[in-house]
Amino acid sequence: MKYALLDRGDRLSRALSEEFHSLAKAKGFQVDDQSPEIVVSIGGDGTLLQAFHRFEDQLEQVSFIGIHTGHLGFYADWKKDELSELLHLMATSEPRKVQYPLLHVEITSREGKSKYLALNEFTLKSVDSTLVSAVHINDEPFEMFRGDGIVISTPTGSTGYNKSLGGAVIHPSLEALQIAEIASINNRIYRTLGSSVILPKHHHCDIVPNLDDELFIGIDHQVLQMSGVTSITCKVADCKITFARHRPFPFWNRVREAFIGSV
Repeated sequence: MKYALLDRGDRLSRALSEEFHSLAKAKGFQVDDQSPEIVVSIGGDGTLLQAFHRFEDQLEQVSFIGIHTGHLGFYADWKKDELSELLHLMATSEPRKVQYPLLHVEITSREGKSKYLALNEFTLKSVDSTLVSAVHINDEPFEMFRGDGIVISTPTGSTGYNKSLGGAVIHPSLEALQIAEIASINNRIYRTLGSSVILPKHHHCDIVPNLDDELFIGIDHQVLQMSGVTSITCKVADCKITFARHRPFPFWNRVREAFIGSV
């Protein structure tokens, strides 16, 4: 088996990386940073996001495994003291492949079009003032937004920024995207629904900001600053991310552990 490994870069993650490499070598696994079958991240969910974006052009060939150096995350399902168990299962059993939907973002500006994939969310804010944007759903005008920003999340990303904005938590088996408002301002000119909106696959939304606005655009952990943006189209991506599960890791158990605790 060929694998690539990314770690968070702190002392603990680097030590765990060395231990993983040693155990993997003993099992006959090979390091391949260019064309791996398995991508392992050691750190947290943020490290997994970095791993995803590094290999997002190989999603049909690779599966991801996350090892958390702290508490279990929504992507990292193995703990730091479980490396031996993980490597044993990787060497002796076939994993269950679990796929999660992604967000496709296409930004059109004066300079042309650029396309991105997001595992968690897309975020739009204005650099200098409140964000003013028209929002269209399936090419029909929906609302005129004014406020701090707009967040569009995947089902797995629904537990992050989206949830803090009052959005719903969505199971990742549902191929959908969710639009959430950041501090919208409502008056006679600017009117919004005031709640999150969930769109199924094959639906899309277009955000049309003021052409001269300087914008902060977030794609997961990456932040871009752009101007001259004419429209932003978001939809459920045609591709998905694949996780290699060597043991059960139910989504609702993760939600309970993250936000509620023991029952």
